[in-house]
Parts: sequence; structure tokens; C-alpha cells
Amino acid sequence: MSAHSEFSLIQHYFEHLTSQRDDVLLGIGDDCALLQCPADHAIAVSIDTLVEGVHFFSDVEPESLGHKSLAVGLSDLAAMGATPAWFTLALSLPEANEKWLRGFSKGLANLATEYGIQLVGGDTTRGPLTISIQVHGIVKSGQALRRDGAQEGDLIYVSGCLGDAGAAVQLKLQQLDESSLQNEDKYYLQQRLERPTPRIALGQKLSGLATAAIDISDGLLADLGHIVEKSNVGARVELAQLPLSSALMKLDRTLAEQLALTSGDDYQLCFTVPPENVERLENLLGNQCHQIGVLTTGIAISCFNQQGELIEIKGTGYDHFPA
Repeated sequence: MSAHSEFSLIQHYFEHLTSQRDDVLLGIGDDCALLQCPADHAIAVSIDTLVEGVHFFSDVEPESLGHKSLAVGLSDLAAMGATPAWFTLALSLPEANEKWLRGFSKGLANLATEYGIQLVGGDTTRGPLTISIQVHGIVKSGQALRRDGAQEGDLIYVSGCLGDAGAAVQLKLQQLDESSLQNEDKYYLQQRLERPTPRIALGQKLSGLATAAIDISDGLLADLGHIVEKSNVGARVELAQLPLSSALMKLDRTLAEQLALTSGDDYQLCFTVPPENVERLENLLGNQCHQIGVLTTGIAISCFNQQGELIEIKGTGYDHFPA
């Protein structure tokens, strides 16, 4: 790998990438890391792999890619209400490009520092550009948010705005009429795709309020569908209540709703709340969250327009292996 061996690359770019945590007994430099979990806590673990040409465009800025590579895992921790603690990195590189590595490691380090998560191990190898990050978080025993706790009558909420990242992908692929968008709109959409914000603090606030939660990575309908399936309930979604950004609203309304429902990479949270907890939730979170529907009987998701008419939606979300 150019002037760097695998081990010197790890040492130079990643060994001291993040701040040190007291619960890391042994970090990078041995066969395994040794980690100390607090008493009466559980460890939440998730792994994501990003592949060039599948999950990100080849011309993405490496600093943005470093940010997003960690953000997607942090979003999973947010959906469980967990506090980020440690992560590992497996990196496949076609070559040891020092400029790329500096940018990538900077984006990774900045986000890791913001959320207090430490890099404790990993691996590098030669191959197509592929990034796998496994995150570990800590949550008090019995307090993790799950997908299987929702009940009929619970209200459905989402954080932030939906569909922006999907619009950015379509802009990049030249599949979207951009005549109504200003340069600042395009920049905003691109940032939502390349630098998502993990909703860690929000996830932690949902403990004791929400009955189920999931992060929106594959599209609202697809991810809400996991709650519906695991909790054995149905869902009614009101299209008029979908939170749409001002940039997305400059597009055709029907297209904006389609993107909000089915496009991936939003990394917002979708969660369900019983009616008796709604006042506490809205007092706590204010405009951070938006009610978009209610859970019903059956195991299906139905979408209704402002006139109360049932609307058929084409597509349900991103799938790597569609039937």
C-alpha cells in the first residue's frame, strides 16, 4: 500500500484518532480491545457497511464520507436510546492515498469527538473502497427502545424533515427537475445526504415516553413497516402532516411526499407514543418532532391525503436485494 504498510497506516491515521474513555481498558494495538460495561447496563451493538457506488458517490469529499460512515451507526444507537461508547473500523482501500486518508480520518474524528465515542480497533486491507463500522453503546438495563413495543392507538412521530437526502441523490443522478431550486437549496440537500445528524440526544429523551422506535435509513414506509411487523399493529399515515423542508417543498408536492415516504438516508427517528404521554413529549421536545399518524389494527400501512382519501404509494423503501 504505497509508502504505508497496513500497521503503519493504522498507527499514523487511526491509533490516536479519538479521545480516550475511562471504560476502555485496552484499545488499539492488541488482538482485542478490553472494554468495561457499567453495572446494570446493557451494550447496544450495530454494524453498517458502506460500499462505493452503492452507498456513496465516488466523488464525495472524504471528510464528509468519514462523517457519514460513523453517523449511520450512531443513528442506530439513537434509535435504541443508547449512549455512544466505542466503535471499530474495517477499511478496504484500493490504495493508501494520503490526502484521502487525512480527510476521511478528520471527518471521522470530528464526529467521534462530538459524541464521545472512542475507536478501539479495526482492520485495513486492499480492495474496492468499502467502510464497515461497528458501534457500541450503553443503555440502562430494561430501558432500551425497541421495535416491538408499539400498541394500537399509539401516535406516530418522526424527527426533523424527511426526503431531503433522497432528493439530493436524484439531483446527483440528474433525475430531478432542479429549475425551482436555488443554489442554497441544492447545498442544503447535499449536506443532508452527506452529513446527517445522529439524533442521539433525542433518542435518550424518549426513554419512558416512547413505546417503540427505529431510525429512518431505508425510507419511512420501510422502517415504520418494521415497527408494524414486530409489534403486530397497523399504521395510518397522514400525508399532509409529513415534515418537509422548505427546499423540498419547492418541488412538486406529490414528488416531495413520495421522497419523504420512500427514499433512504434521512437518519431521523420514527417512534410511537401512547396518547397519555403526548403532552409530556411535546413539552419536552417542542418542534423537534412531528406527529404523522396513528397505529391501528392489522399489519399494514395506509396513507391518506388531506381529503381523507386512501392513496396508493409506489415503492416502500430501499432494498439491496429486491425480489
